Amino acid sequence: MRIVIADDSVLLREGLGRLLVEAGHEPVAAVGDGNELIHAVKTHAPDLALVDIRMPPTFTHEGAVAATEVRRRWPSIGILLLSQVIEGRYALELARSHPQGFGYLLKDHILDVSVLADAIATVAAGGTVLDPDVVAQFLGRRTTRDRVEALTAREHDILAAMAEGRSNRAIANRFSLTEKTVETHIGSILTKLNLVPEPDDHRRVLAVRAWLDQSANRP
Repeated sequence: MRIVIADDSVLLREGLGRLLVEAGHEPVAAVGDGNELIHAVKTHAPDLALVDIRMPPTFTHEGAVAATEVRRRWPSIGILLLSQVIEGRYALELARSHPQGFGYLLKDHILDVSVLADAIATVAAGGTVLDPDVVAQFLGRRTTRDRVEALTAREHDILAAMAEGRSNRAIANRFSLTEKTVETHIGSILTKLNLVPEPDDHRRVLAVRAWLDQSANRP
């Protein structure tokens, strides 16, 4: 199988290349950023692209963005994403909208070569491979979005104001409410979002994050 490797670490690229050769595959290119990945796919027409999500210049989600472009332009090429962390926008959207021939594994969970080899074989055959933590994150986002959508119109307005960093007093003045009424609405929002008191979490911040996630994924 012809495979393009995209990872900003030279050592990891070389290591993956040796593992792929030992497994009977042919690494046709090893590149270090998203633009090089797209060029390599165009040049070599591989069967599969093995892509690190975090690459230059910002080391956030360039690999996932490039993988999305590869899938758009060459839908028959398998995509297997590797990452140290779960990328919450592009990668999960790719998993949701284009699950065929797609995989997403966390690097720390690849305990031996057989895990990677099995994932490559599954993705190349048109199947889907998702790390259990990725599945949990994806399902959690859907649940959170459903909870946000269940808020009343007034609760949506107040949560949006919270996302702007408004204090309870400022929110009360904006909507001609008493601060006590705003506190009641916020309590209802936190309850509906299932944000129970936790010693290490700020529930107001978590509520805003839920609203931002829902807004970012809104069609």
